[in-house]
Amino acid sequence: MLSRQFKATAVELISVLEQKQSTGGRTKVLLETVPVHKLADIFVASFEISFEEQLSMLDSVDAKERLSKATELVDRHLQSIRVAEKITQKVEGQLSKSQKEFLLRQQMKAIKEELGDNDDEEDDLAALERKMQSAGMPQNTWKLALRELRRLKKMQPQQPGYSSSRAYLELLSDLPWQKTSKEHELDLRAAQERLDNDHYGLVKVKQRIIEYLAVRKLKPDARGPVLCFVGPPGVGKTSLASSIAAALDRKFVRISLGGVKDEADIRGHRRTYIGSMPGRLIDGLKKVAVCNPVMLLDEIDKTGSDVRGDPASALLEVLDPEQNKTFNDHYLNVPFDLSKVIFVATANRAQPIPPPLLDRMEVIELPGYTPEEKLKIATRHLIPRVLDQHGLSSEFLQIPKAMVQLVIQRYTREAGVRSLERNLAALARAAAVRVAEQEVVPLSKGVEGLTTPLLENRLVDSAEVEMEVIPMGVNNRDISNTFRITSPLVVDEAMVEKVLGPPKFDGRETAERVVTPGISVGLVWTTFGGEVQFVEASTMAGKGELHLTGQLGDVIKESAQIALTWVRARAADLKLASAEGINLLEGRDIHIHFPAGAVPKDGPSAGVTLVTALVSLFSQRKVRSDTAMTGEMTLRGLVLPVGGIKDKILAAHRYGIKRVILPERNLKDLVEVPPSVLANLEILLAKRMEDVLEQAFDSGSPWRQHSKL
Repeated sequence: MLSRQFKATAVELISVLEQKQSTGGRTKVLLETVPVHKLADIFVASFEISFEEQLSMLDSVDAKERLSKATELVDRHLQSIRVAEKITQKVEGQLSKSQKEFLLRQQMKAIKEELGDNDDEEDDLAALERKMQSAGMPQNTWKLALRELRRLKKMQPQQPGYSSSRAYLELLSDLPWQKTSKEHELDLRAAQERLDNDHYGLVKVKQRIIEYLAVRKLKPDARGPVLCFVGPPGVGKTSLASSIAAALDRKFVRISLGGVKDEADIRGHRRTYIGSMPGRLIDGLKKVAVCNPVMLLDEIDKTGSDVRGDPASALLEVLDPEQNKTFNDHYLNVPFDLSKVIFVATANRAQPIPPPLLDRMEVIELPGYTPEEKLKIATRHLIPRVLDQHGLSSEFLQIPKAMVQLVIQRYTREAGVRSLERNLAALARAAAVRVAEQEVVPLSKGVEGLTTPLLENRLVDSAEVEMEVIPMGVNNRDISNTFRITSPLVVDEAMVEKVLGPPKFDGRETAERVVTPGISVGLVWTTFGGEVQFVEASTMAGKGELHLTGQLGDVIKESAQIALTWVRARAADLKLASAEGINLLEGRDIHIHFPAGAVPKDGPSAGVTLVTALVSLFSQRKVRSDTAMTGEMTLRGLVLPVGGIKDKILAAHRYGIKRVILPERNLKDLVEVPPSVLANLEILLAKRMEDVLEQAFDSGSPWRQHSKL
């Protein structure tokens, strides 16, 4: 019984071993020829067993006991082999899909080679390598790209990092490392004419561009300037940047930074992140495919910052000529030369821009246009563009200069020309409606059958009408070309009022508002340019308190307190009180209001305006309605200089103000004001507060006395 059991187990073990080794034949011969008790010794001797088990086997003299122990050892060895086979089969069954596909693709590759068919993937990689070789990368970048390409060739398209690695190499090959715009011979006169045709005025900006061109003509490898245009909306900052690109014959790329809060928008994401991509600068250079474009950084004052970083700080490297030669984008992870790029930034205000960033740029202010400049801009640029956008021409609509001036003075009060263009577009739409009403006329109808409003108006005026047969299927624009009226529609004051409504502004506003004592006219600066700010003061029974309204900031509240303190301290000198020591506020409160109440206001430049309003209130004398003022004051009555003088004077000119009181130390800023504006204004300079009061009232200041510091 034991012999049969041992032989059965041994045969099973041998059959298992036959699958792995080729020595099974001789072992089967031993099973048939050698006695069982000797066979047990042979099998046990071939096993790796412990020393104790070997001694136990030798101690067993009885044949049955030896067979029993040998059967147990053979069975244990058999089970261990089966467990190992199960583990091997399980591991082999868990081969990844990519490995199986790799084997299949290797087979497909061999089949294609036999058939003479090329591998598309290899062709793509070969084309990518040729493209990289022709990209003109620096040596260090080329070494890195070559290492990445070798790594890519060893990968399969289905592997996780294949697509990101390939996208990275394609970006490296697409970037313009050395490719530049085709250089033409620089013609300063032609560039000046191009700038003059695109923009009216803006002498300082044009002169700066011509200076750069002159330097570039003498030194071709000169660095590009970093310009920053600061001004209110609608003055042409963005369009001026595109005109610079056209004048230089370079490509133009615009990057909007408004609302950007992530540093990665400038420097890119690191490639370790899923969905990583290069920054906007590198992406823009990839799109224009040259390394020397004109790059516009629009709304640079409206960047934010949060936990993801500060984009304005990232721009420090971009706009520094000493650093941008080796700009390091996180996605590229290799230096890229930005020194050939001409950077142009735009901003509505310079205050929000961090000082280190502002220091790297050449700030050029564009404060706004005078009415005369707006008229010429409308005649040269806006009206032709508006007519073209509405499918019209001067044959159908004419807007006289007098009507353009009317729109400028009565319907717009802005630093730029956007509102003016919208109003001109409204007039063009009204004319387009009348032209579009010229429907196809049936042949059976005569002139008396036409009842369109446009024809009625023209027939009443005895205008001649030319008519032609209009073919079927003609659209409105073709109709406008086929059905012509010999006298075009000329915009008049009645049409302006009908289309745009009643006038929004008139020249009597300041005179109507400055009708009682306690009201003065100030000049302030906003992001939309200069504005006229009225200050109203009133008194009432109370406990000597000061009330301030009009959404005021802390600085302007302190200015109001300083103004009241100065007036109370000078009450006797100004003859507002009969004797020294009399309290002006005894038994009454002062309320100062800054209309309009919904607009936030702050800044120190309303100091002289507040003092004038309080002196007018206490003396019950009216301030001159044709006089506006600006300036910061101290407790000792000194008038300090303020900023935004050009914007403020242009605002006074728009409002019809005739006299402007400025700090004496702002005299140097009048150089920037157009002479045509200064010719219509009387500029009065003030060193002390008494000088302001002398000029602000109708008959001067009879109570004026020099105060002692």
